Amino acid sequence: MPNIKSAMKRVKVNKTKAAANKSRKTNLKTVLKNADAACANNAANKEEAIKVAIKKVDQAAAKGLMHKNCAARKKSQLAKKLNAAG
Repeated sequence: MPNIKSAMKRVKVNKTKAAANKSRKTNLKTVLKNADAACANNAANKEEAIKVAIKKVDQAAAKGLMHKNCAARKKSQLAKKLNAAG
């Protein structure tokens, strides 16, 4: 444990932010997995699933969870899967 007051606060803040980021990343992975499954199974709600996934990817990029180029690549992959599914 740090001795300096500001360093102690940084430890607390980092712990809180790490928990929030973990939650957001887990949610993002779940949404992406659902979108992939919807396209693979040619489900009726595949457009909705892809739309939600693209929104979550944009939000993750805005929050700094992923790089903007990574977000663009994910969105492109999702669009390609949707088009391939028909």
